[in-house]
Amino acid sequence: MADTLEKSLVPLEKYLESGVHIGSKFRSGDMRKFIYKTRNDGLCVLDINTIDKRIETAAKFIAQFAPEDVLVVAGRTYAQKPAKKFADAIGSRQIIGRFTPGTMTNPANDKFMEPKLLITSDPPVDRQAIKEAIKAKVTVLSLCDTSNLTRNIDFIIPMNNKGKKALALVYWLLSREVLKARGTLASDKDFDLKLEDFESKTVMRRRDEDMDEMSESRDSRDRGRDRDRDSRGGGRRE
Repeated sequence: MADTLEKSLVPLEKYLESGVHIGSKFRSGDMRKFIYKTRNDGLCVLDINTIDKRIETAAKFIAQFAPEDVLVVAGRTYAQKPAKKFADAIGSRQIIGRFTPGTMTNPANDKFMEPKLLITSDPPVDRQAIKEAIKAKVTVLSLCDTSNLTRNIDFIIPMNNKGKKALALVYWLLSREVLKARGTLASDKDFDLKLEDFESKTVMRRRDEDMDEMSESRDSRDRGRDRDRDSRGGGRRE
C-alpha cells in the first residue's frame, strides 16, 4: 500500500481516518487477494489502492442501470443510514432494515419488485436478498469484509463493512461518483451532500449487536464448510 494515492477519489488520509481498510482477524479464501497485510494484532489490512479503484469502477457500473432498476438493501445497523442516503441520492429503490422474504421471487408479495441490480452492505446479514437475487438472476454488488464469502457476489467492494465511518465514506463516495458518471454532476465541487450526514448516529443495543454477531457466526460456519472451495474452483462470477 503506497504512502500516497495518485488521482484517488479522496486523499489517503481520509481513507485512513475512516478505517475503511481495517478488516477482521478472519479472512476467507475469496477475499485473500484484496488483503495487503496482517497486523501484529491479527487484524487483516485491505489494500486502499484497490478499495479506491473498486469504488470508482462500481460507481460507473451502477450508473449504467436506470435508478428504478437498482435495489439497495441494508440489514446491518450501522449500514442502514448511509445506504438510505445513497439510495436517496441516486434515486434507487431501497429496503432498509428487514428484508421481506419473497420480495424478488413471489409476485403475490405486496412489495414484489424486479430489480436488475442488487446492492448489499454485508453478505451474511443481507443473505436473504442475495439468495433471491440468485434465483431471479439479478446482478449482485456487495460491500465485503475480509471474512466474507463471495461466491454469490458479482462485484466486490472490499472494505470494513462494519465501521460507521467506513460505511459513511464508501456510500458517500458512491453517491458522488454515480451522479458524476451519469452526467448529473460536472465535478466534485457540485456535490452538496455532506459526509457526516451519511454516518450512523445509532448506538447499538446489545440485542442489535447479538443479531449482527449471529449473522457473522452463520457465515463462519459456511466458511468452515466451504474453506476448500477456492482450491476446487467454482463460485458465481469474479
